[in-house]
Parts: sequence; C-alpha cells; structure tokens
Amino acid sequence: MDKQLNHSSEFSVPSVSSCSKLESIRLKRGLHAIERPFFYRICILGFAALFLAGCATNRSSPTNSPANQMAKHLRLKKQEKIEINYLLFLPKGYEASAQKRRPLILFLHGAGERGTNVWKVATHGPPKNVTSKPDFPFILVSPQCAEGQIWSNDQLLALLNEVIGTYAVDKSRVYLTGLSMGGYGTWSLGLSYPELFAAIAPICGGGEFISPFLSSRDKPEALRSLGIWAFHGAKDPVVPLVESERMVELSKKLGVKEARLTVYPEAGHDAWTETYKNPDLYEWLLEHKRLPAKK
Repeated sequence: MDKQLNHSSEFSVPSVSSCSKLESIRLKRGLHAIERPFFYRICILGFAALFLAGCATNRSSPTNSPANQMAKHLRLKKQEKIEINYLLFLPKGYEASAQKRRPLILFLHGAGERGTNVWKVATHGPPKNVTSKPDFPFILVSPQCAEGQIWSNDQLLALLNEVIGTYAVDKSRVYLTGLSMGGYGTWSLGLSYPELFAAIAPICGGGEFISPFLSSRDKPEALRSLGIWAFHGAKDPVVPLVESERMVELSKKLGVKEARLTVYPEAGHDAWTETYKNPDLYEWLLEHKRLPAKK
C-alpha cells in the first residue's frame, strides 16, 4: 500500500481496520501535512455526533402515538367583567376607621328574588329582619343573583374580597347562610372554600359530592373545623329533606367535627322564617372563629 501511494499523486482512503497502522503516513497533494489518524478520528467523531442526534430526535417522539390523536396546548388570556348588586347593612355605631372589627354574614337568597331590583333581596331572611332591628351586630352583605342564573362561586368570592378589603371586617368571624337556591349556594361555596368561613347555615338546600371531597383532601383541617348547622322542613315539597340529610352525613364522613341538622316536623319549604328569627342561630355563629391555617 505504501508503494502505491508513492507512485501516484492521488490517494485512496484506507479501511478503518488499517487506521492503526498509518501512524507515520502523511497525505501529499499540495496540502499541509496532516496526520491521517487525526483525520480519521475527526470523521469518526462527526459520524458519532450525527448518530446520537438522530437517536435523541427519535426518542422525543413516541413511536406508539395513535394516528388519530395529537397532543395540543391552549393558552388564553381571559378578562371577566363582574357586576353584582347587593344590599349592605352596617351595624349601629360602625366606623370604618375604628380599630374594632365586626363579624360578617354573607346571605344568599332564593330563586324568587333573582333579577335587577336589588330590594327584592330583602323579601326574606336577615336583610328583611335588619330593617326593624338596627342593633343587629353583624355586617350583612346580601347580593342579588341575576335573572336566569344560579349562584356563582367566582362572583361571590370577588364580592367577599371587595367587602373585606373595604370595611372593618373581622376575618376570623365570616359566616355564610342562604335559603333554597341560596342553601345550595351555601353548601357549594362553604365546602369549596372552608378556609374563608368560621361557620355556615344552609337552609332547605342541597349539594354535590365533589366539592367537599376535594376539600377533604386539599384543605382537611379547614373542612374539619368548619361549623355546619343545616335546617329543613320535613314536609318540603320543593327540596326534599333527604338533600340536607345527605349533605350533613357526607360532611361528617369527610371529617367535619360539628355538622348538625334541625328538622321542623310540620314545615314545608319555608324553613327560613323560623330559623332567621331564632337568636340561637346568631349566638351559635358568634361562637365560631376561623383560626389561621396550620403551616
């Protein structure tokens, strides 16, 4: 082979198996002298890099991807405009600048009070009662649900945050109550965000399983320490008594320490008149405080 290279100005690339024997052979053809082993090493390293890059590309794409399914990702920037009418009652002697913080009740009305006339909200419950009882010791927030809608947790949270940030509210004593459709709203909001409330009082309402179940996993201590006192009429033709029974039993199974149900034996759907005129309810609420979450 050495003889052939000396005879001709052209050269042929030897096989890789002969590379180890070419330590002293140099290429000639007007080029600077380059060690052949170095040349081959460069070639081999280049081929290896290309091979590894190809392997990496193949590994990034699953070979068993179905032909009729693709992985996609959606990212949207959504700005929601929230508008809600509500009645606000401030207790006698309230001063926003004072150091004294007041307990707050968020009241959710029933389906019959939906609309745009916010004064319909005062048809039943606490917003009706405070018109004749100015010594009511709570800040009372009574929003109105729009016609054709049901209570939205997002809207209620936005309203609650606004009120707490604006008025002298004792954050450890925030309570939630509602009747009929508002009873459903109370179960939903209260069990989805138990960390916000010290106690809730749903009246002739009901609810679903997933919200309290997720709270029992994600916020177990907040759910366990939430006070629950439900009320229902035994002869309710609109929302069956079993709805409140089921929710109270579920709350107990998920670890709520205090979940009780009062049933009025002769009452129909109106279980709220008797409940909201009972001073024991408000005393019971004030017995509960939301302690800071344990870290």
